[in-house]
Amino acid sequence: MELVVSLGIGVLAGSGVWLLMRPRTFQVIIGLSLLGYAVNLFIFSTGVLRSGAAAILSPGEVGSIDRYADPLPQALVLTAIVIGFATTALMLVVLLAARGLTRSDHVDGREPER
Repeated sequence: MELVVSLGIGVLAGSGVWLLMRPRTFQVIIGLSLLGYAVNLFIFSTGVLRSGAAAILSPGEVGSIDRYADPLPQALVLTAIVIGFATTALMLVVLLAARGLTRSDHVDGREPER
């Protein structure tokens, strides 16, 4: 399972970096989103998930830290998802405004010379 998660993180990060190098602004925004998803998946994987474990303690039961998942990475990823969604929406609005003003969707604002 660790290999699958590691490969997923690597593919998302590699695709995000590759899209960041593209000349069009929409591709750059998608690359930033993919890179953000890779970081979220990495942070989420640092908190160990326990399958089949109870979420809360039974009455009279003494809890042990090794039987439960760490809630901090889950809270961080949830917050990062919300912030990433808002940032992506803001970048798309700025992209549409810049495209309307410059009549181009290139990062530097002009078409490449041929």
